[in-house]
Amino acid sequence: MGQLSQFEGRTGAGFTMTVERGKIREFAAAVGSDHPRYFGDAPASPPTFLASSNLWTTDASSPWGDDLPDLSRILHAGQQYVFHGPPPRAGTVLHGRQRIDRVYTKQGSRGGTLEFAEVVTEFRDDDGRLVAEERCTLVVTEQAPAAAG
Repeated sequence: MGQLSQFEGRTGAGFTMTVERGKIREFAAAVGSDHPRYFGDAPASPPTFLASSNLWTTDASSPWGDDLPDLSRILHAGQQYVFHGPPPRAGTVLHGRQRIDRVYTKQGSRGGTLEFAEVVTEFRDDDGRLVAEERCTLVVTEQAPAAAG
């Protein structure tokens, strides 16, 4: 354990993401929303739409680079969004940058040590204004789960 502490404070190179009308509609439909604000000519993005930004990142834009922890031991523990104004609308170009904000450990209830990493993505507009922040909490377990069988 303790393998994540070396990444605390690390920042990725950044990425650019265009908020597209069709993608907003697809995302809203995928999460079961038929709210008209997501289907007009200049729709607003659903609050959790920014999760799709992971499709725009590369190894260079990720703070992990090619050092991602063992995927068989990673659990998603939470996602939080903070908007500094209304959610972005179709046509908005966002510039994202991820950083590993905090790394800490806790003792698991079943005896193993759990290592947590909070990854923050800042989304800024073309003028550099902060539009939104996404905080994703990942947990790395001490051992990979046993195979079912």
